[in-house]
Amino acid sequence: MRLDKFLKVSRLIKRRSVANEACDGARINVNGRPAKASYAVKVGDIIEICFGQRVLKVEVQSISEHATKADAPAMYKEVQVS
Repeated sequence: MRLDKFLKVSRLIKRRSVANEACDGARINVNGRPAKASYAVKVGDIIEICFGQRVLKVEVQSISEHATKADAPAMYKEVQVS
């Protein structure tokens, strides 16, 4: 699954277009490297998202094409928040 779609389905970012812009602006790193929106997310990847001064670090637990609001948090595990 594409990174921008994963961020939207997992509800880490509200809209896919916003996720796409965040990737283009180098505000999203996967496994320590800046990632493009087309990056293929795999289970076990560590995703860092910069929201201004706040950095959210999550580990991908599962990948599914569709997730309900209740199921979305099961797709990732927060590793570190700063």
